[in-house]
Amino acid sequence: MISAKELQARLAGHGELALLDVREQGVHYRGHPFYASSAPLSRLEMVIADLVPRRSAPMVIFDGGEGLTAPAAARLAELGYSDVAILDGGCEAWRAAGGELFSGINVPSKAFGEFVEHQYETPRITAEELEHLRASGRKVVVLDSRPFEEYQRMCIPGGVDAPGAELAYRVHDVAPDADTLVVVNCAGRTRSIIGCQSLRNAGIQNPVVALKDGTMGWELAGRECERGASRFADAPSSTGLAKAQAAAERVAQRFGVKFTDAGRVHALLKDEARTTYLLDVRTREEFEAGHLTGSRHAPGGQLVQATDEYVAVRHARLVLIDPQRVRAVMTASWLNQMGWHDVYVLPSFAGFAIEMGPRKPAFSFKPWAITTQAGGTVLDFSTSLRFHHRHLPGAWWVVRSRLKEAHEKIGDARVLLLTSEDGVLAHLAAPEVAALWPKAQVRVLDGGNAAWKGPWESGVKRVTTARDDVWYKPYDHAAGFEKHAREYLAWEVALLEQIKRDPTIRFRVQP
Repeated sequence: MISAKELQARLAGHGELALLDVREQGVHYRGHPFYASSAPLSRLEMVIADLVPRRSAPMVIFDGGEGLTAPAAARLAELGYSDVAILDGGCEAWRAAGGELFSGINVPSKAFGEFVEHQYETPRITAEELEHLRASGRKVVVLDSRPFEEYQRMCIPGGVDAPGAELAYRVHDVAPDADTLVVVNCAGRTRSIIGCQSLRNAGIQNPVVALKDGTMGWELAGRECERGASRFADAPSSTGLAKAQAAAERVAQRFGVKFTDAGRVHALLKDEARTTYLLDVRTREEFEAGHLTGSRHAPGGQLVQATDEYVAVRHARLVLIDPQRVRAVMTASWLNQMGWHDVYVLPSFAGFAIEMGPRKPAFSFKPWAITTQAGGTVLDFSTSLRFHHRHLPGAWWVVRSRLKEAHEKIGDARVLLLTSEDGVLAHLAAPEVAALWPKAQVRVLDGGNAAWKGPWESGVKRVTTARDDVWYKPYDHAAGFEKHAREYLAWEVALLEQIKRDPTIRFRVQP
């Protein structure tokens, strides 16, 4: 056990520490310490190797009094983690000791975005102003800084996708004329702000502004988003690349970005006393065309936007991989300002083993007996969002860490068919299901829902527990978008004042 006061002291220091919330993400959303990463007990084996790659790294886990920490600690021990402490009293003890509890997801990154806008006075325009400029004939290009999947779901009409760190890499060919106004947007605020300020920090010749409140602000202003768009900023020409690399060099000098090589990285990886992350910040297509063995795909914009989802060990070493340098430099410049001091850009693959294709899973599991046929009582371990969208006919939605609730709701069964997004979580849950239903035949659907070719059903008619396993974004709610969007945008803005009450937060800007 560790007390809240001791944890606060350790977070205020400079030693490595991973702070993990083992509740479901939707519960994590309601309130947690600033630097906590979400690592739900129900999916712990699936996320822990990426969040905490060094098994001797110090770790503190907590919950809200639900009794999740003891089984989580046992599971971590089984996986080889040797330095695990439990926050005595959980979230309530943290609050009682004067600690701030932050609602929301990706809080460090969201708060940093608000900090950046305030400190740099990042310019912005409203939906009305953008529409007026377009109508006036002003040369305008709208660049969407989100991943392509999010962009396709809804975007500003005519917008072009250029996710996060790709902005500074690709902008020179998208907006070659100096008098073209570049407008950067996302769904809300953070990636608009960081994207806009990235281009300003890079010193591009164009005027650059952020679209206030992104696509949410656009729709709240009574305008319609475009759905299903497929425009993507092309890879830079030789001229565009030269401009991007020159800009990245200026950013590297201004923000003290550090570079490294194969010899240094191999030495870091051999250091058993420190944690080193290998993060490839390029596009997924580039990553799958060839990447360092052992590296993880972490596109630069998303790494800054959701740092807590990629790196849980505070004060660890981060190696950002990008042979073109630009995306890694831009990403490193922001991570440095967020308080990550050991960030290095690796611009060469020389001296490393290379893999192609999708990354191999960072964990393994013992497969359970499988079947390709539906039958019996179906338990679906997918997220509630995916289950609501589609599931096998007659399936029950369950959460692995709340199987007792499922047993009480469903009762006895002779045959149980388990499934999940890709079947992996179903395999992990199978022994626990078999223990709760000892008389049932338990099978896993081979390949999970991704492999199912039969009919589908939608809705949430058969759920066994509260649908708080994941955070529902404003766009995920079936109704009340305007209310949820306004609440979300207000929450983002309010973070700037809340972080002032937490002395462990040490953001900074470079003059």
